[in-house]
Amino acid sequence: MFKGQPKGLFALALANTGERFGYYTMLAIFMLFLQAKFGFDGKIASQIYSIFLALVYFMPVVGGWLADKIGFGKCVVTGICVMFAGYAALSVPTSAGTLGLVLMIGALLLISVGTGLFKGNLQVMVGNLYDDPKYSAKRDSAFSLFYMAINIGAMFAPSAATAITNRFLGKAGLIYKADIPALAHQLLDGSITAENATRLADLQAVMPGEGIAAMDPSAFSAYYIEHLSSAYNMGFAVACVSLIVSIAIYFACRSWFKHADVNAKQAAATNAPVQELTPKQTKERITALVMVFAVVIFFWMAFHQNGQSLTWFARDYTQSFAAGPVRLGFNIWILALIAASIYTLFGIFQSESKSGKLICGVVTAALWGGAYWIYTGMPSPLDIQPQLFQQFNPFYVVFLTPISMAIFAALAKKDKEPSAPVKIGLGMFVAALGYLIMIFGSLGQASPSELQGTVSPDPVVPMYLISTYLVLTFAELLLSPMGISFVSKVAPPKYKGLMMGLWFASTAVGNYLSSIPGLLWNAVPLWANWAILMALCVIAGIIMFAMMKRINEATAA
Repeated sequence: MFKGQPKGLFALALANTGERFGYYTMLAIFMLFLQAKFGFDGKIASQIYSIFLALVYFMPVVGGWLADKIGFGKCVVTGICVMFAGYAALSVPTSAGTLGLVLMIGALLLISVGTGLFKGNLQVMVGNLYDDPKYSAKRDSAFSLFYMAINIGAMFAPSAATAITNRFLGKAGLIYKADIPALAHQLLDGSITAENATRLADLQAVMPGEGIAAMDPSAFSAYYIEHLSSAYNMGFAVACVSLIVSIAIYFACRSWFKHADVNAKQAAATNAPVQELTPKQTKERITALVMVFAVVIFFWMAFHQNGQSLTWFARDYTQSFAAGPVRLGFNIWILALIAASIYTLFGIFQSESKSGKLICGVVTAALWGGAYWIYTGMPSPLDIQPQLFQQFNPFYVVFLTPISMAIFAALAKKDKEPSAPVKIGLGMFVAALGYLIMIFGSLGQASPSELQGTVSPDPVVPMYLISTYLVLTFAELLLSPMGISFVSKVAPPKYKGLMMGLWFASTAVGNYLSSIPGLLWNAVPLWANWAILMALCVIAGIIMFAMMKRINEATAA
């Protein structure tokens, strides 16, 4: 799986891993931060969250256009510097007034601009490595590996955010309780009911800090909001550290991929060979790409519920503890050992020597033994926080990548591997199945408007969300790395940066539309949100297959 890949792939993948770790650490708690600090309801918080995500994925259009003129590497380095400034601003604790809001908005703009300069252009350089005929057959597998590396960073992010949050709350004599922020804001703005006031008092009484139980309810509410918000600020600061690691890897290994840091304009200046397309071929390829972009909008709309409506479901409708074997999924070190073991397990079969097979077998057994040892020391039941569910998706990506690569490699040997557009269409139908699980998990639950900021009296077991993330990850592996590979292969050479930017722009539109469940959160039954997402995925899948013939004809040229 790793054999025969250019060294530049690993350098660029590791540089992206560090950046993604910081980004997903921030994203894991961002929605919770918005509601805890500013007291925003679901509609406002969802709009801010979705607009930010849309900007993050739209700015690669500008970054790609600029890179086509000045170079990919220049944009990548500039992007890291701009992102650093944004995360640093976001990590500054402020009041919830105008200054705090303005500083947060400014920080989000810097992060989105920096990501736009960095993200797409780094991936174009990965694609350029495979323009070499020596490596061209490995393009799809390379982007699967690249995508896996991204998710290694994302996998550790929720646990890092949770550990930092708990540490700084603990210093203040507090522990995390999901419904305190909403109840505290209700008390401070005078809208709290008698029943909710009693609930808040009961939660205040379990705080471990000396003297906190005796605080005036208003003082406690302000104290809790202040320290929880500051704890989230410290989580955002992690991204600054991860960016330093990313830029260090980028410059230390630059010689491995420097030859891929060449756009069409730079290649022409050095008389390097550039693939020439007729105007008709260029138009057909761009049209095919735009058709694919239009379909994946609906996937990203459904998929990027992980930071908002799925996190709300985790907070308000899912048990705040795990028991039995389910606890395995809430310890990041167990997940890391299990994820590593799938690669050593494959090594047993792929190693060309007996000693290599033996070493892989011993390491696999040791990894499983280490995971079991950690598991035996875990408390039961284990308290869990809502953002921890977000680590399942990147874990599944890391774990399932070698399996999916093996399946597609076997199909390729039989000349039966589906094309990237077919994989994308299938991914839409698989995503719909994920939200079918959520419909079953929501039946019989009170609507969000009926809960009034509290949690469900009859929460569901964590397996509903764990299973949903598994199915959505199957869909993601069919769609996202294959889509990036497809763009890098099909995009006309003169517009590579711009086309990769438009791929992310389609993601941006989907990210903004992901606010729809947030807007409907208090207006419709809980199950209806998931039914809407499921229906949109099915419709998009049907449209994709309806366009398949035209896409294949355009990209075959």
